[in-house]
Amino acid sequence: MFARLPSPSALLRALDPRPFAARIFAFTALAFLAACDIAIPGTGGGAGQQIDPSAPIQVALLVPGGAGDAEASAIAASLENAARMAITDLNGVDVQLRVYNTGRDAGQASQMAAAAVADGAKIILGPLDAASANAVGVAVAPANVNVLAFSNNTAIAGGNVFVLGNTFGNISDRLVGYAGSQGISRYMIVHQDDLAGAVGRDAIATSIRSAGGTVTGIETYPFSQAGIFARASAIAAATNASGAQAIFVTDNVAGGLPILATSLVDQGISSSTTPLIGITRWDAAPQAASLPGMQNGLFAMSDAGREAAFRNRYEATYGAPPHPLASIAYDGIAAIGALAATGDRNALTAASLTRSAGFAGATGVFRLRSDGTNQRALAVARIVNNQVSIVDPAPQSFGRGGS
Repeated sequence: MFARLPSPSALLRALDPRPFAARIFAFTALAFLAACDIAIPGTGGGAGQQIDPSAPIQVALLVPGGAGDAEASAIAASLENAARMAITDLNGVDVQLRVYNTGRDAGQASQMAAAAVADGAKIILGPLDAASANAVGVAVAPANVNVLAFSNNTAIAGGNVFVLGNTFGNISDRLVGYAGSQGISRYMIVHQDDLAGAVGRDAIATSIRSAGGTVTGIETYPFSQAGIFARASAIAAATNASGAQAIFVTDNVAGGLPILATSLVDQGISSSTTPLIGITRWDAAPQAASLPGMQNGLFAMSDAGREAAFRNRYEATYGAPPHPLASIAYDGIAAIGALAATGDRNALTAASLTRSAGFAGATGVFRLRSDGTNQRALAVARIVNNQVSIVDPAPQSFGRGGS
């Protein structure tokens, strides 16, 4: 029997997620910053620079430093550190990395990308912001250079731009696949009323319908404590009336999810019969696992063993833990190195980058798709008795488990 929390407001004070959520959202939301009327250059499967397998490969790393923002500078340093760590793991491949600071400005990113190509870059790794990544892709398309961006915004993917970030679609596909294997096919979608919530909602709905499931309803709430309190009763009533077997949520444990989960329990939703399923990492705030509303809930995460090994090695090398985005920079170099090791002059073309076997990354295997998106092998975790338990491990190669 779980002790009942005094109230959602008391819970919010105990977890105090708001300052942390503001910091996290400032950078994770970069994935969703895309300008309207995005221009995606069209390229074919052979697009991309040829390389001389016997010569060093020039790689440009575009990072969000140089604008005087301390947090952006810290992310930039972590990305660079991870990329250089990846270079040391390459066997017989000589990668020469040049780093360019883009700030948080698409115009500056475009200029730095042009400079990188003029300096001899055969491929570009980064930048971070989606709008900047799009601008870079447009700027270097005439030079036939591919871009491995750190964004997870699929709106900018395509042409010569590949996104390395873990996309909502990839996460929801994995979770819907696993939930379906457990007999769940009817889902209520509940999302916060902001851009990230809308992108998550659409990804979830697409995954459910593609798997033959049913979206029984879609409910939203303002991204605030008061907004959750005001909407909880209606969300619970709609869920019960719809016959949903699970509630798919887009919010995170550093934001409104703890309040939403607790409010739904207060409104009569049982986590044993109608569990939550989330597209964000719930283990980011371990105390959330003790909430009654989170019990029996599912979420996806990277290969825990690989993730821990990367984090420990990074910290031993640089004396501080990596930023959560740092592993993506490692992955970009790992992919470049693996392809260059084949000795193929076309190693950095779109056809090679999208090889079906994929690559071994810092937190698990991944592969790039011809549409510029990616697929990452993920584990499925469930909260059981106040603890995170892996119920379906991350595949070690592609071809099973929806990975």
